[in-house]
Amino acid sequence: MSALVICTGGGIGDVLLATPVMRALRERFGEITALTTAPHRDVLAGDPDLARVWTDDLPFAEQCARIAAARFDAAVVTWASPRAAALPYVARIPRRVGQSRRLYSPLFTHPVTVKSEFGDRSTHWTQILLDFARALGCDAADATPVFVVRDAARQAVASKLRVAGVDGSYAILHPTRGIAAASGRWPTARFAELAGALASAQNVAVVVTGAPGDRALAERIARESGAISFAGDTSIAEFAALAEGARAVVAMDSGPMHVAAAVGAPTVGIFALQSDEPERWAPLGPRTAIVRATYPCPPQHRKETCPDFACVAALEVPRVLAALSGLLGRGSEH
Repeated sequence: MSALVICTGGGIGDVLLATPVMRALRERFGEITALTTAPHRDVLAGDPDLARVWTDDLPFAEQCARIAAARFDAAVVTWASPRAAALPYVARIPRRVGQSRRLYSPLFTHPVTVKSEFGDRSTHWTQILLDFARALGCDAADATPVFVVRDAARQAVASKLRVAGVDGSYAILHPTRGIAAASGRWPTARFAELAGALASAQNVAVVVTGAPGDRALAERIARESGAISFAGDTSIAEFAALAEGARAVVAMDSGPMHVAAAVGAPTVGIFALQSDEPERWAPLGPRTAIVRATYPCPPQHRKETCPDFACVAALEVPRVLAALSGLLGRGSEH
């Protein structure tokens, strides 16, 4: 038997948090194929629960033909869109699982209600996604996401660290959260303070990371704190290798935060906005901690619409350092 998992929407974190679904399906279906976007292929490459990873880079008819030729017994669409919902339907996969209450939901044989649409704010997103596997009688006792670090990425990171002059312990500060529209409003001064305090408290070099669009912000933080910026200089596979070797990772709620936790790095996730829902999006891994929001955000200030991110500008550096110190001191926490 075989099954297809379609995860072509969302960001790095959404794809990574779908890996427990693949683990659950493998127990029953044996051979699992994932279909994702080209930029997110590295998130799934090497996952031991996957027989193969396909990228959704073909025209619709060709992709349907490719899927149909594989004769999958079931398909799960973890992040639906009209295209993602239509692919397994047109390919005539007999059992099709996806989100209910959408215009395209009739294309699924097993529509699943997403708990968060009915007021659930505490169930972790991995468990919400596992409801899609449960619709097929599958489950996973361990819902920790999987990210496999490859040797080529380790070698590339080792070279970059040497060039940057980092020859000892280092920590990572990931100060952004993948909201492209916020780049002009994202505060940096408190992160420069945090980078300096992190270097002093842990006696390490600090590497500031980010996407290519974060380069200017990261370089400003590095310049003001004495840290080193790698923003825009690492692929997601290389970021994972960088995190794997770090003494600690301090990150805003983001895809890289989830990657760092998944590869086993001591990871502190910062949830600055009152609307951030840390119970749902907390990093999952062997060594994780979170810093919850304390700033009195107005109710309408969400990450997509906040005009000034005052909570980030007012981030309490001692609280972040205390969370990290407690995490490193207690060793292991799931």
